Formats: sequence, structure tokens, C-alpha cells
Amino acid sequence: MTDIEQQFAQAQIDVKQLPERPGNLTLLRLYALFKQASVGDVEGEKPGFTDIAGKYKYEAWSALKGTPADTAKQHYAELVESLKRGDAS
Repeated sequence: MTDIEQQFAQAQIDVKQLPERPGNLTLLRLYALFKQASVGDVEGEKPGFTDIAGKYKYEAWSALKGTPADTAKQHYAELVESLKRGDAS
């Protein structure tokens, strides 16, 4: 397991133990980075207007299209670290 994979795996554990729940925009960013890191580019059609949460998730993930998995893993780990320190919300 590479260093970035270890950091990503640890960040997945740490994110569940944050002292407070991040805001919705941060949660969307975490979701998008996680999906890009673990699945790759978004696939399928954008959800319709009745699925508002699905639409926002799709758009956040779609914005990362073309981002390499290792880059997404690094950004995810960095975001979780900043949340642990209380630097981001």
C-alpha cells in the first residue's frame, strides 16, 4: 500500500470521528473527492430536479472530472486533516 493510499484509508476512518459535523458544502466536497478517488469520473445521467440531493452530489463529483485518483485521495486526506484541526467547516 502506498503512502497516499494509507493516508486515504486513515482519512476514511478519521472522517467518521470528527468532533462536529461539517457543513453541507464541505460534505459535498468530501463526497465528490471520495467518489473520484475510489470510482473515477462520474458516470450516468444527472438526476432530475426532484432529486435535489442527488443532483448536487452529481454536480460536485462531475466538477472533478479528469482528476487523477491519487490527486483526489490526497485532497480528501488534506481536507479531513483540516477538519480535524478545526481549520475548515
